Amino acid sequence: MPGNNFGYLLAQRRSNIDTLIKYRKYLIGLGVLLLLLSSIRFVHVGARQAADKQYGGETSAIRINQRAIRLDDGDTFFYKDLTIRILGIDTPEIIHEEHGIYEDQPYGRKAAQLTRHLLRRAKTVEYLPFQLDKYGRLLAHVFVDGELLSVRLIRAGLAYENISFYGDNGFPDLAQRILQAAKESPTPTFENPYIWRRRHQIRK
Repeated sequence: MPGNNFGYLLAQRRSNIDTLIKYRKYLIGLGVLLLLLSSIRFVHVGARQAADKQYGGETSAIRINQRAIRLDDGDTFFYKDLTIRILGIDTPEIIHEEHGIYEDQPYGRKAAQLTRHLLRRAKTVEYLPFQLDKYGRLLAHVFVDGELLSVRLIRAGLAYENISFYGDNGFPDLAQRILQAAKESPTPTFENPYIWRRRHQIRK
């Protein structure tokens, strides 16, 4: 009887081994599939993080020497001989007598302070140029450590998106990121700067 039990166990073990061998290729295939899915997820996340820094695969953002940056307000700064206006947003105004603005809009100084902080503390600052506007400013998407500066300001409640008014300016993917951030963020507590300017700006 013990001999019979041993023979049965041996046969059962061989059957299990045969089953493993039979399904080995399927197990290997499953492992490869899981590895491939993991790789795709990693590449997707990496590509999404890099998408802000590079648009269209051909046009790359231009690196800025932060020591040459001088702030104007929450959505505008000077870089060397350029005046760069951040695309996609409008931040509350601060006094610009040369533009007919003689008082600060609520939260204007706070928005300017955050922009200054983000530009100075970032390890890298880059911009993706579009074109000059009628005031001679360079319209550009600006990135701090690879993230859209416009998105950071919107998420902080210190900017309105203006993609809905001006369009994507040839950068649909980046515009969509700005619109999504605005959708996911609370409405700013200050009046839309466009409306505020109509009531407070003195046209010369």
